[in-house]
Amino acid sequence: MTNAQSAERELRRKMMLEDSVVKVIPIVAVPTIITMLIDSIYNITDTYFVSQLGTTATAAVGVNSSLMHLLRSVAMGFGIGAASYISRLLGAKRDEEANRVGTTTLLTGLIALMVISLAGYIFIRPMVRMLGATDTVMPYSMDYARWILFTSPFTAGTVILSQLLRSEGSTKYSMIGMVSGCIVNVGLDPVFISVLGLEVAGAAIATGISKVTSFIILLIPFLKKKSMLELKLRFFTPTKEIYAEIAKMGIPTFLRSSMLAVSSIVINNIAGTFSDSALAAVTVANKATRLIGSAIIGLSQGFQPVAGYNWGARNYARVRKAFWACTVMGVAGSMVFGAVLAVYSKRLVGVFASSDDLEILRIGSYMIITQCITMGFHAWGAISNGLFQALGRSVGAAILGLSRQMICLVPCIVILSKVFGVYGLASAQAASDILTFIVALFMTIALFRKIKQMEYESGITETENRPDDVQPQIEHEEAIPL
Repeated sequence: MTNAQSAERELRRKMMLEDSVVKVIPIVAVPTIITMLIDSIYNITDTYFVSQLGTTATAAVGVNSSLMHLLRSVAMGFGIGAASYISRLLGAKRDEEANRVGTTTLLTGLIALMVISLAGYIFIRPMVRMLGATDTVMPYSMDYARWILFTSPFTAGTVILSQLLRSEGSTKYSMIGMVSGCIVNVGLDPVFISVLGLEVAGAAIATGISKVTSFIILLIPFLKKKSMLELKLRFFTPTKEIYAEIAKMGIPTFLRSSMLAVSSIVINNIAGTFSDSALAAVTVANKATRLIGSAIIGLSQGFQPVAGYNWGARNYARVRKAFWACTVMGVAGSMVFGAVLAVYSKRLVGVFASSDDLEILRIGSYMIITQCITMGFHAWGAISNGLFQALGRSVGAAILGLSRQMICLVPCIVILSKVFGVYGLASAQAASDILTFIVALFMTIALFRKIKQMEYESGITETENRPDDVQPQIEHEEAIPL
């Protein structure tokens, strides 16, 4: 490691452990929030370009969205699983171990996605059939899937590198890499789809090139030694211990991300039993509320390195202070922007749907308004989930992660839609957010009580800085339930 790298590492560690959390959290979180927002905007824009090709093309891309989501879920499992562990290692000044975890995660993730892609190529026809492709959609779906599978290792690399940078607090580099890929994708979509006449395959090629672009840009900080982590082949250490730590947070992340697709399928199937307008309204409302939801997730992910660093350094009081500061920011911000979104809900629905269809306008705006009312509860649940992830509490993170999109949501969908009809269905996500908040509240209180007990037993006082004679460690993780 160069002197400049060492100095940069100590400055960043000092920022994480000593600067005001009110200052540090925005510095770390804002680039992540921007990344999430631009990714949501990109998805909306990308859908627009593909829709110009007609219903069959749109259906083909829709079928493969499940494939893309699965590939991304696997990569997120590796990336977030490693990021939680690395933040704690860096906070405990176990830098070489952090390098080993980062390198091992990246190489293993790339290999895993290559294997999955190869299997997808071999069974591509039954695969797209299983995803829902009809006979007319099948050729387009296979064209799209081939390119998505071909570039999937770069998708994995992009996600993992982004999470590694976030784990050390370098969210600006992560933002630049992810945003660059989104810009390239949006710029190439019309070129490959319309100008070159590649249609659906052109959309997939544009997406693939964007992932390669992001991967290269995200590698630059590591190649130029601008990052705290070092990625070198000699650090590749495929041990049981490292994989076990990655799996603690990686498996819950993968399950949570995968269950999002399952809950969407349930909602769409039930909405379709009411009418096509109900199904369209649900789709439009989810697109609109996803903007604020993405910002909340970005804030939660940006908060995690701060909590992880201080947990590794045993600055327990500072972990609590960071959580409450982030909670105030998230709840207040989500309520303000939620109010604005609710006021303009009908206009937003009208952008994605014909204003002549009054049912879409009514159901869509109602669903947006109900979710905006409970947006503060959603923010609390997401930030609590981020806290459990940062501290390596795999069971707690899994419960909170699955609550909003599965444990609480699916029963709400089934029960409310039967009792109150389509408007009950439109209220299901809001009800799930309230139930998830209740679960998160009790779990967070129990977690903080246990941390207070640890402070008392270890002799650490209610200050932000631990005594000099207390050595940083992370081995005590299993002392806390969940």
